[in-house]
Amino acid sequence: MEMQNIRMAIDRHWAASAAGDQVVEHEIYHDDAVCEYPQSGEIIHGRRNLQALRSHHPGKPSGFVVRRVVGEGNLWVTEYVITYEGKPAYTVSIMEFRDGKVSHETQYFADPFAAPPWRAQYVELRA
Repeated sequence: MEMQNIRMAIDRHWAASAAGDQVVEHEIYHDDAVCEYPQSGEIIHGRRNLQALRSHHPGKPSGFVVRRVVGEGNLWVTEYVITYEGKPAYTVSIMEFRDGKVSHETQYFADPFAAPPWRAQYVELRA
């Protein structure tokens, strides 16, 4: 039952994030949650700081697509794509839950890159 509640909370979180609803988006976090952005070296302490940071982002996303959510128990991973100014950012969020809310999240952001020609015989290119 708890896993079902966590999954519903995650789905609600990402739907609110896509809609720009800052209040609902941040209901999933504990007040003392920690969020890390390893690529920039930033660590955000507390739900209030995380919400303030995201609320002041100068470029609102023009697209938001969740590709998949997988998890079990207190560890859940979401793969999604955010589009800022026409450019996709492929993103992975790793959420750790405590008592039904996120206590720690790590987000990785990756820019797209062109596939090298030497791999063409081994791959299928996504449209």
